Amino acid sequence: MGIGARPGEAPTYNRAMAPVAASAPRWSAAMLATSLLVGLLLAGSTLLGAAAGVAHGGEPPAAAPPAAPPAAPPAAPFVPSAERGYRHILDTPYIPPTFDDDDVDHLYTLWPAAERAAAEAASKEARRALTFARYGLTPRPDDPAKPLQYVVDERGRWSLNCFSCHGGQVEDRVLPGLPNAHFAFQDLVDDVARLAAQRGDTPTAMATSLWRRIPLGTSHGTTNAVVFSMALGAFRDADLKLVLPKAAPKFVHHDLDAPPWWNVRKRPRLYVDGVTKKSHRALMQFLMVPMNGPERFRAWDDEFKDVLAYLESVPVPRWPGAVDATLAAAGRVAFERTCAPCHGTYGATPTYPAVVVPVDELGTDRVRHDAIPRSERERYARSWFVDGRADDVDLDPKGYVAPPLDGVWASAPYFHNGAVPTLWHVLHPEARPAAWRRKGPSAYDRARVGLDVEAAAAVPTEHADPWSRRRWFDTTAAGKSAAGHLYPATLTDDERRAVLEYLKTL
Repeated sequence: MGIGARPGEAPTYNRAMAPVAASAPRWSAAMLATSLLVGLLLAGSTLLGAAAGVAHGGEPPAAAPPAAPPAAPPAAPFVPSAERGYRHILDTPYIPPTFDDDDVDHLYTLWPAAERAAAEAASKEARRALTFARYGLTPRPDDPAKPLQYVVDERGRWSLNCFSCHGGQVEDRVLPGLPNAHFAFQDLVDDVARLAAQRGDTPTAMATSLWRRIPLGTSHGTTNAVVFSMALGAFRDADLKLVLPKAAPKFVHHDLDAPPWWNVRKRPRLYVDGVTKKSHRALMQFLMVPMNGPERFRAWDDEFKDVLAYLESVPVPRWPGAVDATLAAAGRVAFERTCAPCHGTYGATPTYPAVVVPVDELGTDRVRHDAIPRSERERYARSWFVDGRADDVDLDPKGYVAPPLDGVWASAPYFHNGAVPTLWHVLHPEARPAAWRRKGPSAYDRARVGLDVEAAAAVPTEHADPWSRRRWFDTTAAGKSAAGHLYPATLTDDERRAVLEYLKTL
């Protein structure tokens, strides 16, 4: 049915589609006449009362002085709530819906023959599970019929939420706040658009058109999210009003791996280059679709204080298996000698230095570093998102921030672009695969600590359809290099094995 009105039903709009500040009402002639009449009657009664006073005493009665209004109690200070923040992400459609339940339940009709036949033979519930697995969606822990990654309203319409990139799974555990290493964003949007075209569903085709204007991600589990935010920001002034840019914005498309949310509490600055100090408004820039005007952002300000409170409350997942305590203790010694100066220390008295490592020294892929021009950072520094604190923005970041490593065992793949599938490969740069694909949505390698992958010297050429190609991560593609971070070369083989065991404990 798509996202338009049902047959015989006038279109309705949810919170995300209606402006927060209502525009002037459209008054009918009858409403205007009634309002005018009421106003004349009120005015007339005042005049008549005054005239009656003159007639009975010559002077209108003196008006009694108005009573002083009671003093308003001071407003209670706003206290952010992590629980409210979690519900905001799950239940509030901050951007308009793209498709609906009926679309999702017919996506299988576009799949290759074998997968389509399996879906046709399955029950409705099993077919929905196959759809979730194909596009990297996971059931909500408290409502398995709905995806964690989308707000689904009472009419079954789906709106993207923050868990699309930050809600994944390890083995069979769904973890809100975990990078979604299986999200097939480009494939999902493309298939919804194809289905809408086949069905003549104009509203859904229009809803997907905005998402298809730039690349969304060239491999499953990574997205072009930063550029999407930049492209939308080019059409806003400092107060977030829509404007036409004087020139086409210039930036380089590049895929990124989402960071885990449980480390937000440690980070003083946000994003891989630490471009801005941590604030709730820095999280809101991804909502700049044309339908959201300045009034909405201001109305949502406190809600995103709740969202930041939730991000800072996400617990660190604990390693699910056994740990060799003796080996891990040896690994801690090697880690604190080699890794801690950038990544911090862990245990009873943890430290985190938030070091920015120059990109030339680090040696990892520099496309992300070079992709955002200074003019874009200056635009952001002038915007409502920084609340007048332009000095909070680093206009010339020198490299990438070494992240905290709490829960690092769960957050594969590694590096800012997601190019390295396991921690073993991080510690063995010479063995990193040129191309790899995950064996399945829950496939996990406990020995190497990371994704359980199939490796190859190059992406196989027989994968002609886009979904199959995007399952592969090609480290020879622009922005997707697995090079750099060669610091483990100073460790012996025994020390690398020990550090790998220690990393399970963080």
